[in-house]
Amino acid sequence: MLTPLAYGLAIVLNLLVVFIGARFLLVPRAAAAGYGVPAKKEGDPAYLTIKGIRDGTYGLLGLALLVFAGAHAEAWFMLIVSLLPLGDTVIVLRNGGTKAVAFGVHFATAVIVLVNAALLFAV
Repeated sequence: MLTPLAYGLAIVLNLLVVFIGARFLLVPRAAAAGYGVPAKKEGDPAYLTIKGIRDGTYGLLGLALLVFAGAHAEAWFMLIVSLLPLGDTVIVLRNGGTKAVAFGVHFATAVIVLVNAALLFAV
């Protein structure tokens, strides 16, 4: 029972990150608003593209680790990658975003990723 849950959650989380990356590449302003810090009209779109590529790459890397290296490698990846949504929490709070988005989206994501890491270590 634990193995399908751990793998299933890892797959969902990685696919979600790929989706977020694609959204930043395809509709960057809407994605930035959803992130919690809207993009400025005169802002540099390169930063939004960087975020899209970063997120998409992390999602694909997570899927590749799960398929080719197994649960233990994915667990370490999830443990380390949980730093990203924790950092995103701080970024949103420091740049005028709401606490609801900072904690309800980014911090909650970090917690779910850490739970998934624990589940994968237990498999």
